[in-house]
Amino acid sequence: MQINENITAKEVQVIGPNKESLGVMKTSAALAFAYDHNLDLVMVSDNGEVPVCRVMDYGKYRFDKEKREKEAKKKQQTMEIKEIQLSCKIDTHDFETKVNHALRFLNAGNKVKVVLRFKGREMSHQAIGKDNLMKFKDACAEVGTVDKAPVLEGRFMSMMISPLKPQKK
Repeated sequence: MQINENITAKEVQVIGPNKESLGVMKTSAALAFAYDHNLDLVMVSDNGEVPVCRVMDYGKYRFDKEKREKEAKKKQQTMEIKEIQLSCKIDTHDFETKVNHALRFLNAGNKVKVVLRFKGREMSHQAIGKDNLMKFKDACAEVGTVDKAPVLEGRFMSMMISPLKPQKK
């Protein structure tokens, strides 16, 4: 954004401090008008034959813009990906504990990546691993849906579960 003396155009379309159009002027005249009102000449748009400049308090404009961006950032919801690791020979109680962790993560609004690692000869029994992941998916069905179905990547089989959207009341 070009301001005051940095504006290189010979003529500019000027918008006044009260958002009224002042017409096309030489840049030096527009700059003098802005300085007379203790304001800045700011180029708003430079596409077209004649660039559009506005007479305003640039410091206040920047402050308001940064404030709006900060508010937008506060309202933005961040989503983390939590990872849960399983194995083929997982016991029922351990499995239930992992499901409870996943439910807690999903209720907090985070995605959950479930990874099942195959060790040694377990690679020849991939159906058992897929069954474990399907059982995990069914246990989390009330609070999450599967984004990415179980996929084998090397010695790991993984799937992604994302939280359900909260129902509007």
